[in-house]
Amino acid sequence: MPSVLVVDDSLVDRRLAGGLLRGREGWTIHFAQDGREALEEIELHLPDLVVTDLNMPELDGLELVKMIRQNYPLVPVILMTAQGSEQIAVQALRTGASSYVPKQCLSADLCDTVEQVLSISKADRAQARLMRRLKQQHVKFELENDHELVSTMVQYLQDAALGMGMCDESDRVRMGVALQEALVNACFHGNLEVSSRLREGDHHAYYDLARERASMEPYAQRRIYVSADLSTEQAVYTIRDEGPGFDWSKLPDPTDPANLEKPSGRGLLLMQTFMDVVEFNETGNQVTMIKRRKAKPAMTNGEQS
Repeated sequence: MPSVLVVDDSLVDRRLAGGLLRGREGWTIHFAQDGREALEEIELHLPDLVVTDLNMPELDGLELVKMIRQNYPLVPVILMTAQGSEQIAVQALRTGASSYVPKQCLSADLCDTVEQVLSISKADRAQARLMRRLKQQHVKFELENDHELVSTMVQYLQDAALGMGMCDESDRVRMGVALQEALVNACFHGNLEVSSRLREGDHHAYYDLARERASMEPYAQRRIYVSADLSTEQAVYTIRDEGPGFDWSKLPDPTDPANLEKPSGRGLLLMQTFMDVVEFNETGNQVTMIKRRKAKPAMTNGEQS
């Protein structure tokens, strides 16, 4: 059963987040008041995932992300962001956090985000062992607008990158989040033409409309086209939908911390943070993302044997 550690110095916010997560059957929830207590709790009960606030005494969320990335690279971290913490949140995402949820959206988005990241973080060890023998791969897929297929597609692509030595376990999860965002955008916003503004106003209406359109014309016949060129040095992903496209240049700059709370830029922020290159075509219905293998740090004389 998945276990989640919730870290927040506010008792009210801890109870809110914990209460939401306890609503998912089988999830075990632990709590910590700050980053230092969180590290002690992780030593006692290694969680499957950490949900943390950013502004805390003793050891803040940014430092906690760094420590978890360094000492527990298989444990993904989701940030709970509040107004005023945008700059720190962007730094934490670049440092190693896997996703974020604005505190004002906890009720609507926290459980779904945790479930998404937990799903992405699961590794099939036997498949990974085989994939380490693969040196180059080119694949193409044509997907229906099916959320289960999208999740399976993400799992396949991230396992391939990990197995070929393109990334470590932590980057595997972050790449998976970027791929998931791009594929969900292609499905919901591209092919089904469901606006993120509807989700901001009515969470249930957003998914109800998506389910309705998945069996309606012309939406039902549209497909998502995925291609991936993988080598031991880089991964190039191209995702195209058959929707009308959009003017991506008019999106709020996702790298500007002031826009962190805007739902329309969340997916793009995660994609640009976790991938080295993110480029749209002219019509906005195709995105190409590139992830390059990180160079290993050079050994010092004292490290050489």
